[in-house]
Amino acid sequence: MDDLFVDLRPIFGRDLFLKCEGFNFAGSIKIKAAAEMVTIAERSGRLRPGMTLVESSSGNLGVALGIIAAHRGYRFICVTDVRCNPLTRRLMTTLGADVRVVGEPAADEGLLGARIRYVQQLCAADDNHVWLNQYVNRANWQAHYRTTAPAIAAQFPDLDVLFIGAGTTGTLMGCARYFKAYHPGVRVVAVDSVGSVNFGGPAGRRMIPGLGTSVRPAILAESFVDDVVYVEEPETVRTCRQLLGHGFLLGGSTGTVISGALSWLADRSLRAVAISPDLGERYLASVYDDVWVRETYGDVLRDGESDLCLASPAIVV
Repeated sequence: MDDLFVDLRPIFGRDLFLKCEGFNFAGSIKIKAAAEMVTIAERSGRLRPGMTLVESSSGNLGVALGIIAAHRGYRFICVTDVRCNPLTRRLMTTLGADVRVVGEPAADEGLLGARIRYVQQLCAADDNHVWLNQYVNRANWQAHYRTTAPAIAAQFPDLDVLFIGAGTTGTLMGCARYFKAYHPGVRVVAVDSVGSVNFGGPAGRRMIPGLGTSVRPAILAESFVDDVVYVEEPETVRTCRQLLGHGFLLGGSTGTVISGALSWLADRSLRAVAISPDLGERYLASVYDDVWVRETYGDVLRDGESDLCLASPAIVV
């Protein structure tokens, strides 16, 4: 689904539209990169029947690959870490994935570094294992160059600025490369989490999966990005809660991207689009759980925000 956009002007008073990718078949934008990487690997002969797919994922790509692996008959091992949402882990397992959870970070490259090293060990031990490696795989960004970016350009020919979250940077790089080639007047702004090393910032604790990394992705080319905005995770939570108050249950990455977009647009009057990677159901035990928020960040919720808590038990009548 490439043509669903939500008008956020009534909520935030800015000329800002949200491209919602959570209604794709796997529940997130990652189905595009997953399908592209698997297809290219098959065409090249690198991935053949009977082989096992292996990938490091914070969650959404793992779900997408789980669907594709089940459909095409591959075994799939997803290496994730303790920050992966419980519901996402359950989804992957239900789809038949072998989910391995890394609990201890690497000394110099955090949990992502530990995940990557575990994947490397698996592949070194068995030639039948194929690591797609979303962090270096050109097909990761090519999927968005072919689909996501042209869909935005077609819907918004008068676009001024595009906001994209920076995780593995596949979506960011695909869209940025497309707009630089075909619509160079459009500014592309990356939105990253405080604590991410993507753009040279210091590594720090990040508890919401999806955006930011502790190992800079090889596919990231900063020359295609016009600006970078950093967002603190408590602001992510507040923005998600604000959207929920208007009936939009969206993922943590979306809260980060919109928070960054609003900050960047504060003194500008421009037509803007932000990309929402997924919906919010997979974050019910984190971003939308008051207990989790307080245990993780302290007393950061403002008046009224905790009233939207989704963790309260239902009343049986």
